Amino acid sequence: MRALRDGRGNQYPPGPGVPELRTAIADHQLRRYGLSFDPDTEVLVTAGATEAIAATLLALLEPGDEVVALEPYYDSYAACIAMAGATRVPVTLRPDPGQARFRLDLDELRDAVTGRTRLLLINTPHNPTGTVLTREELTAIAELAVERDLLVVTDEVYEHLVFDEAEHVPLATLPGMRERTVTIGSSGKTFSFTGWKVGWVTASPGLVTAVRSAKQFLTYVSSGPFQYAVAEALALPDSYFADFRADMRVKRDLLAAGLADAGFAVFRPAGTYFVTTDIRPLGESDGFAFCRSLPERAGVVAIPNAVFYDHREEGAPFVRFAFCKRVSVLEEAATRLKALAG
Repeated sequence: MRALRDGRGNQYPPGPGVPELRTAIADHQLRRYGLSFDPDTEVLVTAGATEAIAATLLALLEPGDEVVALEPYYDSYAACIAMAGATRVPVTLRPDPGQARFRLDLDELRDAVTGRTRLLLINTPHNPTGTVLTREELTAIAELAVERDLLVVTDEVYEHLVFDEAEHVPLATLPGMRERTVTIGSSGKTFSFTGWKVGWVTASPGLVTAVRSAKQFLTYVSSGPFQYAVAEALALPDSYFADFRADMRVKRDLLAAGLADAGFAVFRPAGTYFVTTDIRPLGESDGFAFCRSLPERAGVVAIPNAVFYDHREEGAPFVRFAFCKRVSVLEEAATRLKALAG
């Protein structure tokens, strides 16, 4: 509000973002992860993380390149890779028997890399499965990237939404990764400012320059007044982030328990604000059909995970629910779903 009252941001902000926000992003990365970025040359503000993804892929890919991406994936990945004329090579996260989580097969990841592979596209904490890749998994990814001289684009927009014993490990902190990693962040996921559309990229100067060259022909600039507000928000004390996680953990537990009580098999998320479920214990197997009928049958909306897969049969029985809602809404949803189950 101060920025609006003072008239700051009414004109085009600087192309890379206002200095206050770029400095705040650099300070955040240093304070939380020990990563040092020059706010003038290694930080770029974008119109949300989705633009950051688009600009990065358009900047770094050439027609015919291959991108190894974890499947299921945020749906903009497929569109942005296609716009760049590149080919998506999916590596599927699959349920880990007995662990109620999805697991990355590192051998499958290694086998997916070919001479045409340009970059790895990694998302942790992972949408839609709620998986947080372990330090061991990320170390293996880093070693593969260094060995094969690959760039890595890492979507870490849910970095502050990790629960229980899970640890968010930025790929750029691992040996050999600082200069080959483009890290994408989001104020929308961290502060629930999704309508403000303020995201960012941190990377080495050459990579940021390339991404900025693409970004300037997408939105040019955006969110002038909001950038000042996000700069202040990033400087909030650690207690804010702890309270945010605690609040979302309560909501996660409430929804997960309600879904289990209604008969779903629940993959308890270690991160994000999504819960993936398996509908087969309900006698269902087609997530599309289930989700199409769910609003009429129960007044509840869910997303079929199959839309996030190239190999749609892999995701056919899985359905995603979101818990970034008021507690009263989650309680009502749980009641309705239990009634549906009979």
